[in-house]
Amino acid sequence: MSTQEIAKFTDSINSKLEEGFVIEEKNDTLPFAVLSKKRKRINHKLNFKLACITLGVWSIVWLYQSYVSKAKKIVVGLDEDGNVFQENCYMG
Repeated sequence: MSTQEIAKFTDSINSKLEEGFVIEEKNDTLPFAVLSKKRKRINHKLNFKLACITLGVWSIVWLYQSYVSKAKKIVVGLDEDGNVFQENCYMG
């Protein structure tokens, strides 16, 4: 592995950390890291009131917020060719 490949890997992890992810596990010999992001809290009472006020139109936004706010877990690593890859980890 060259220093350029390691720099790309480190930059990729740093960009995910800026998005709110946290490192759960990191391996430098086989460069990969497992990152997770906690679920955002949604104020369901407020969203319900807004949905009632807007005659249900706000419910589309409410459903989107509920879908996007799920906890996420990803793996970031380097493949054999030195390319950075990212895959989702599916939690049960």
